[in-house]
Amino acid sequence: MLGFYNYTVILTYLSLLSAGAGIVISLAGEGHPYIGTFFLLICGLCDAFDGKVARMKKDRSEDECKFGIQIDSLSDLVAFGVLPACIGAATLWRSTKLSAVPKMHTGAFFKDAFVPSILFLILILYILAAMIRLAYFNVMEEKRQKEESGVRKKYEGLPVTTASLIFPVVQFLQFLTPWDLTIVYFLVMIIVGFLFLSKISVKKPGFKGIMLMVGLGVLETVILILVLVFYGVSK
Repeated sequence: MLGFYNYTVILTYLSLLSAGAGIVISLAGEGHPYIGTFFLLICGLCDAFDGKVARMKKDRSEDECKFGIQIDSLSDLVAFGVLPACIGAATLWRSTKLSAVPKMHTGAFFKDAFVPSILFLILILYILAAMIRLAYFNVMEEKRQKEESGVRKKYEGLPVTTASLIFPVVQFLQFLTPWDLTIVYFLVMIIVGFLFLSKISVKKPGFKGIMLMVGLGVLETVILILVLVFYGVSK
């Protein structure tokens, strides 16, 4: 059977499976963006440790290393590129189920075809920005590894994996304000997509930084579960 299936790639596989589940659930029926957000958080949690787990195996072959690099980028494109876009698309559906969730947008303010068309264009361009950023990073990382050893200390441009923290925050804010924040989600998507392709320097987080982000992700997950349980998406 093609591929590799040892413990070095299991978290990457789980991230992709979570992303696939989030995409399907977000777009299924009348759309469930909040449940899709839950799976986005799982993708972020898997990504936080997949590289460290892979490097634990000291006798990895060159093929295993290259395979790991390829599936990591492919998984990231789906998890942090396509899934956030699908969550955004789900917020535009007219849903009688989601209308039961307090302050949840149901599509009533987007009856004209022009506005949804612009928003869908933003979703597509966001995915494109994520793909370009990942491809460029792979090329530059391969070049860097030929010139210097060790792991990189900083990133050029915003890593796509930050989507797992940014977009859930926007979703949670919907429950803290009486205003419809659907447009805010798309404005944030424009900013994040731009930062993916920018030349800003972002320091790569160390162990403490990673654990802080994991802690934030876990906190967001707990809040999301409480929100879903308390309000319910199918009342």
